[in-house]
Amino acid sequence: MSSKITTKEAAERLIDSYDYFLFDCDGVIWTGSKLLPYVDETIALLKKKGKKVYFVTNNSTKSRDDYLTKFQGMGIHGIEKSEVFGSSYATAVHIDKILKLPKDKKVWVLGEKGIETELQERGYSTAGGADPDLNKAGHQPFDDSSPYLTELDSEVGCVVAGLAFNLSYLKLSVTLQYLQKGLPFIATNIDSTFPTHGKLLLGAGSIIESVAYAAGRQPDTVCGKPNQAMMDAIKAENPPLQSNPKRGLMVGDRLNTDMKFGRDGGLDTLLVLTGIESEQSVAGVAEKPTYYADKLGDLYQLTQQ
Repeated sequence: MSSKITTKEAAERLIDSYDYFLFDCDGVIWTGSKLLPYVDETIALLKKKGKKVYFVTNNSTKSRDDYLTKFQGMGIHGIEKSEVFGSSYATAVHIDKILKLPKDKKVWVLGEKGIETELQERGYSTAGGADPDLNKAGHQPFDDSSPYLTELDSEVGCVVAGLAFNLSYLKLSVTLQYLQKGLPFIATNIDSTFPTHGKLLLGAGSIIESVAYAAGRQPDTVCGKPNQAMMDAIKAENPPLQSNPKRGLMVGDRLNTDMKFGRDGGLDTLLVLTGIESEQSVAGVAEKPTYYADKLGDLYQLTQQ
């Protein structure tokens, strides 16, 4: 049975019960370019109380440095790079540390600059992605004799797919060619949608599914929530959390990714209703979050009463 946080006592008890707070971003901290109410005050309150905070996002379009810029631009200061765990970063770590792709191999990217940045920081060259020449070619009438299709790069040793805003039939088709070669296939995340300005837009999973269906294969690895690759990285940097995950709380707006991510990692969970889910959603699922609240900012507002 989920407990809704509606009183000062409940909010204070929740804060005191945990040492580590893991936050999803879209739908929890902000929606699109709009900061949600009392988020800055809530994060400041937690830090003042000595709590560790981490931002665990499936959005692969931004690198960790991009996120630091966004936090600052929204008036949230004091966030450190080590506190940001995005799916683009988790993907780069996976390719380097788990897949152990040689550094002389390139990574074909169906996605945005954030993925490329994190891969390049780990010493990899990339192809595709936000390449302006590819973007330009993709917006021309389709040509099945395009050199992007007929002259595949033999140095590409892995395919990464994530959310792509500048999508084209050419990019999808080139990605298919590399997948048909049997190269490792890594997905940043498989969210079907993401919320912005009160609307749902296509997520990375909807794009990845199109090339996966065409290739007749699913990704070998998914690096975003609810996959535990990011959780393992966070726990590795915080041994007390690894030994006692119940001292951590996962805060998110999705039952099937954020709440599952926290639950599978052994953490308690807090669902906020500022993104995907509603109070009816909580009532309708068997595996319920530990807590839910109308918004993250309630933790600050209620404690000030």
